[in-house]
Amino acid sequence: MSEFDRQASFGWLINVVAGKAEKRLDAELKQHGLTVALWPTMMCLWEEEGVTQRQIALKAKVENSTTTRTLDKLEKLGLVERRDDPDSRRNYRIYLTESGKALRDKVAAIPMAINAELLTTLNDNEQTQLIHLLQKVVTNVEL
Repeated sequence: MSEFDRQASFGWLINVVAGKAEKRLDAELKQHGLTVALWPTMMCLWEEEGVTQRQIALKAKVENSTTTRTLDKLEKLGLVERRDDPDSRRNYRIYLTESGKALRDKVAAIPMAINAELLTTLNDNEQTQLIHLLQKVVTNVEL
């Protein structure tokens, strides 16, 4: 059996990068009344409105119960609204309010700047390759 090598551990390495990115993102988002926990749902809704809670959970790769709590918070903040689903009496469709739509312009550049900062040690080809490889890994992540 080989010894665990932290410096060669995918989990440890990705956790270090993710931790740094999360702290920076959370600090920046708080200036706009958001948190990093609310971020994945807002990104999904900026991509596509009128989706169900389950669709958001699948796209954001979070548990459905987490999405419920997140939507409750976003609704209280006046950023989203639930509307009856015409195809199902038990589901709602989720839409951004005008405030939720306007927030995108204020915060969209934040993660791009953080990503650029974290990736400065890689050249353009390395950055593209890293993103491509991570996309392959994330595609197979199930909750």
